[in-house]
Amino acid sequence: MHVNDIAHTVTVDHRATVLDVLREQLDLTGSKKGCDHGQCGACTVLLEGRRANSCLLLAVAHDGAHLTTVEGLGDAEDPHPLQRAFEERDAFQCGYCTPGQIVSGVGMLCEAAEGHPSHATPGEVLQQSTGEPAELSRAEIRERMSGNLCRCGAYPHIVAALEDASGHVGPRSGTAHPAPGPASDRDSDRDSASDAAPAR
Repeated sequence: MHVNDIAHTVTVDHRATVLDVLREQLDLTGSKKGCDHGQCGACTVLLEGRRANSCLLLAVAHDGAHLTTVEGLGDAEDPHPLQRAFEERDAFQCGYCTPGQIVSGVGMLCEAAEGHPSHATPGEVLQQSTGEPAELSRAEIRERMSGNLCRCGAYPHIVAALEDASGHVGPRSGTAHPAPGPASDRDSDRDSASDAAPAR
């Protein structure tokens, strides 16, 4: 497996998940085991650039796969723009879901940059089908992130952080463009009650 651009050769039980391998053999503990049923998103990784719940992936079925975990996005000296936005927006409380939220957010921003629609995309936009980057309204962000749960209820700040980072992540690669500046007062109305829960 290629994890965060480093090749690893591991011997695993045929029942082991990618999450088990990351945490127990590679000591990459950013991906969390929350529900262990693919319902909370705490274990989200990027598999070949796409979001995936690592608790549902059998490791033996992903021989040679390329994975990115939260550890591969950035570090304290050079954080990913979304990591910086999460910090500036205080988009976490206990922090347990935060790695999965950030990895899922990076994947979501890549998908939007490629023009992929969501269930919340208006019909007239779908009919145009231009392939241009998707407009990320708060409703779009909430729908696209609905697979990641935050038991502390930090959703308003998570939405604001994703709005801040929108446009700073390129398609598929997850590469960062120049980071956004400090959060501004223009967005102070983002923490509305309508952001207080995921779309579904």
